[in-house]
Amino acid sequence: MKWSNVKLILAREVRDQLRDRRTLFMIAVLPILLYPLLGMSFFQVSQFMREHPTKVYVIGASPTLSEGTPLIENERFAPGLFNTPDKVGLLDLHFAPDVLAPGETLDNVVSQAKKRVERGEFDAAVYFPPNFGEQLRQFREASESLVNNRRDEESAAARNAVIPSIPRPEIIFTTANEKSQITFARLHDVLRRWSDEVGKANLSAAGLVPSAARPIELATDDLADATGNAGRGLWAKLLPVMLLLWALTGAFYPAVDLCAGEKERGTLETLLSSPADRSEIVIGKLVTIMLFSMATAILNLISMGFTGWLIVANHPSVGLPSWLSCFWLLLALIPISALFSALCLALAALARSTKEGQYYLMPLMLICMPLAVLPMTPGFELTLGNSLIPVANVVLLLRTLLEGNTLQALRYAVPVVGVTLACCYLAIRWAVDQFNQESVLFRESERLDLGLWLRRVIRDRRPTPTVGVAVSAGILMLLVRFFMAVTMTPPVELSFGFLIRSLVTTQIAVVIVPMVLMTLLFTRNPAETFLLDRSSWKWTTPLAVLAAIALAVALHPVIVTVALAVTHLYPMSETAELLSETIKEAPNLWILLLFFAVVPAVCEEFAYRGFILSGLRHSGKKWRAIVVTSLFFGVSHFMLQQSLMATLSGMVIGYIAVQSGNLLPCIAYHVVNNGLFVAMTRITPETIEEWPVLQWLSDGVGQAGYHWTVVIIGFLTGFLLIGWFSRLPYQRTNEERLQEAIRRGMEVDDKPLASTAT
Repeated sequence: MKWSNVKLILAREVRDQLRDRRTLFMIAVLPILLYPLLGMSFFQVSQFMREHPTKVYVIGASPTLSEGTPLIENERFAPGLFNTPDKVGLLDLHFAPDVLAPGETLDNVVSQAKKRVERGEFDAAVYFPPNFGEQLRQFREASESLVNNRRDEESAAARNAVIPSIPRPEIIFTTANEKSQITFARLHDVLRRWSDEVGKANLSAAGLVPSAARPIELATDDLADATGNAGRGLWAKLLPVMLLLWALTGAFYPAVDLCAGEKERGTLETLLSSPADRSEIVIGKLVTIMLFSMATAILNLISMGFTGWLIVANHPSVGLPSWLSCFWLLLALIPISALFSALCLALAALARSTKEGQYYLMPLMLICMPLAVLPMTPGFELTLGNSLIPVANVVLLLRTLLEGNTLQALRYAVPVVGVTLACCYLAIRWAVDQFNQESVLFRESERLDLGLWLRRVIRDRRPTPTVGVAVSAGILMLLVRFFMAVTMTPPVELSFGFLIRSLVTTQIAVVIVPMVLMTLLFTRNPAETFLLDRSSWKWTTPLAVLAAIALAVALHPVIVTVALAVTHLYPMSETAELLSETIKEAPNLWILLLFFAVVPAVCEEFAYRGFILSGLRHSGKKWRAIVVTSLFFGVSHFMLQQSLMATLSGMVIGYIAVQSGNLLPCIAYHVVNNGLFVAMTRITPETIEEWPVLQWLSDGVGQAGYHWTVVIIGFLTGFLLIGWFSRLPYQRTNEERLQEAIRRGMEVDDKPLASTAT
């Protein structure tokens, strides 16, 4: 790579962007105007924001409710039951008739009140049971009598039995109406205060001080006010998310203009025909997008900080973020901008026009924003497991730093930086790969007609599925699995029979049915699709099956060790532990092996390593097909821990499928791998003590894992077996042959010409 070419491309792209008035407005002008305008709009709108009265229907309000501690005065709630007396008018009371109409019952009145609240005639209703006031008076008199007779010889149990119980009033409202919810909150607050006042009056009548019910009053001391850190928690949650949003939007529009815009202007061909390498072009455009992304984020940060400073000046309870917080934000902005710039550049390369490129913003936002907002949920803290989640880990690290927990943040800074840089590298590789494919850069415009597309795909079926059909199959199976999980409600008490029924139903509905339908509709050679045609049977196939079985046995200690580490990072939920205990209720080991090892292995291998992998290999990249198939395979599992392990195992099985060219070794590996895990559920500490071999394999703690020597031996053995698979001559697809030829040609072009001797 020549950095001089990168500098020239960078200068060219920056100059072109600075000439675009729309880009300058979005980056420089809009952030300066946006937040002051938003602040002005908020103040203007706040003038019209006020509390409105709500209507309450009162049933059973007898005059006795006003005795002692009054609840209702002059057809309104007592002013003393509100924070301030001017709040009395917010609850407009309407009373039900004291006398029932002929043939009408109290239950009918309550039923009619519920209907009127549901129709919106009233926002809420309060129902006092019959003789509620009288029973409250009797309770007070009984309590006073109990205190006066407390020195009698009568037992406490007998005296307590004399005190009558008080029926509870009922508030009728609906959560489907926001105004009804506001009314409920107001009513609940009023009735709670009235209940407290009644309790104080009863204590006074019993000769006790009112504070006897709550003898301890807590004092609070907010250290943030004394240290000048008031409002730090607010800024720690808000600024990292806003920074990611600004970096994403600031990178997207320049990326669309640098790719799709150049296609429309016809200048991209000139750039591609220059002496600069494709990777140099990508790096130059990437740095340009990063500069504009960082500029957008910084200007938004300055504008928001200035506007916030003006607002906070009138609210001393909320302070401004420190200068150290600004430093952390600027430092984190570099990898964030690099990640989003690479993603936006790769997506923009797909677009045929600027209009089409803008459509890609919403899918990118839908993927990134949940990861950015996830750290704002309560209880989501910076741990080793959470530090490995892309995008969310950066937000968590920034939130921890802005809160002042620098030592805790530094503990997890290395995994956060490592994961972020790895994502940046993969995104840049994707962008470079997009620019190396002219079929991507110069796609022809086409109209999407779903019916015509389906007819063409079915008519022009290939022996194996296409890339689009394979991806559609993976997405279809995920959607079916999601709806199956939503509709299949487990019983209150899980049973082994329910697990078997749900497993078989899932395999049929999620795996077998979609796979069979798409195979019949979109392929001409099912045997070749499932790696079972005549060309897949070679003399090495039996050896590959035996090697796959040995590989599953050798890697099992390694997989168990990794699974324990994953469980440590992401602890199992109570539901997962309950499922594990339910599996142990199986009548014998053979039933477990059949339904949890053989059936899933056969069905899933036909679907993933058969149909999906065969289609994805037409992309021309072997490892890309293996990784994407493994991701589909991992996400299809129920639990997060199981999904991560299934993804790793799927990569091994996918490599076996490509190198052996036959599905039987994949099924053999899958069956043995699942069977070993199923067999581990039958091992108890007593079993380990009875078998010396198990004592040698065990780590000494019990059945949780293997001894470290066994793990090392298994890893080395697995490495040798994978090396044996790598030596097998595998059958490449036409697209893979083409990509290898292109790669060899590029390597030849990069070599300097040898000087000839004269």
